[in-house]
Amino acid sequence: MLIVQKFGGSSVADAEKIERVANIIADTYNEGNDVVVVLSAQGDTTDDLVQKAREINPRATNREMDMLLSVGEQISIALMSMQLQKMRIPAISLTGWQVGVETDSSYGMARIRKVHTERMREELAKNKVVIVAGFQGINKSGDITTLGRGGSDTTAVAIAAVLRADKCQIYTDVEGVFTADPRKVPNAKKLEEITYDEMLELSSLGAQVLHNRSVEMAKRFKVDLEVLSSYVRKPGTKVKEVVKNVEKMKIAGIAKDTNVARVTVVGLTDEPGAAYKVFQVMGKAKINVDVILQSMGREGTNDISFTVPQKLGETALSELAAYKDSIGFDHVSLDTTVAKVSIVGTGMMDSAGIASMMFEALYETSINIQMISTSEIKVSVLIDESRADDAVAAIHAKFF
Repeated sequence: MLIVQKFGGSSVADAEKIERVANIIADTYNEGNDVVVVLSAQGDTTDDLVQKAREINPRATNREMDMLLSVGEQISIALMSMQLQKMRIPAISLTGWQVGVETDSSYGMARIRKVHTERMREELAKNKVVIVAGFQGINKSGDITTLGRGGSDTTAVAIAAVLRADKCQIYTDVEGVFTADPRKVPNAKKLEEITYDEMLELSSLGAQVLHNRSVEMAKRFKVDLEVLSSYVRKPGTKVKEVVKNVEKMKIAGIAKDTNVARVTVVGLTDEPGAAYKVFQVMGKAKINVDVILQSMGREGTNDISFTVPQKLGETALSELAAYKDSIGFDHVSLDTTVAKVSIVGTGMMDSAGIASMMFEALYETSINIQMISTSEIKVSVLIDESRADDAVAAIHAKFF
């Protein structure tokens, strides 16, 4: 079998953890499998590198930041290769450009265009464990690029797809995908299986087990994906197209996202095209908009509220302010003290009253709902950030 294994930064944070991960890799290799390993930077290495850059130049270009940040993964793969060689396991470390991970030129948030397989297949044919630096690639100019948050997950899935691997295992510091964050909700249940669609929604809504881009890619190329722990040797959670709905669970999980901000445009002219003008500005600024609510303002006007990533809140505010006269509104405000809590599950499509149960749980805990967004398999609410953990616990108790 050909198996791709990815290990996150916390799993390779120090020498002891590198040895633990090396034992997992060695066991997989000694079972007669071909193994490709994708690693993240150790622990807080990326954050430390960002801080070093700020000390030198707070306005460093994205290109130079990518050059700097790519070093973290290279340290991890070299150390892991050394550890495996010490254990008499033949291994070789390869950077993104050595493997041939081609990306576009969106420094800091590059997207993979193509992954070459020649070098990896060549090394696998020599019975080596191939250790690849995640999170990075190379653009058409020959510059190093990085893939953004969760980029190593995306690297692993992309490699599994092009190599047509039998399995892609994502090792983390938790035992799989849970119905809620087990660190916040002690009685959260581990799921044996979850659909690509459910996992994609949970990832997009704040669950940090897998990055949404990796799940999207796994779904597109039908990659056999499993999330499991690098600390405990037991089966994890399989992510697949169709699951055995043995327990008839109404929802698969609950996600919390505190990295959101609410933008409110007050006194917007009540005429066709007004909302279009607002969101055209957001689109041009490349700011993703999520939950949207329009309400009646004073006579002849509307108010529109919507959520954006918190780090882009001030940018959204300044962009809209710059177009105040051409759009036509009174003022715009920003609230960063909000959180988005969501329930996700394909079971919603066949079960009535799911949203009602969620709202009842919030009512019983005296949590006020500010905004609501729904789709076929999710319901999201915007609430006060200080009550986010209470909301997750209450909703979990209601459904599980």
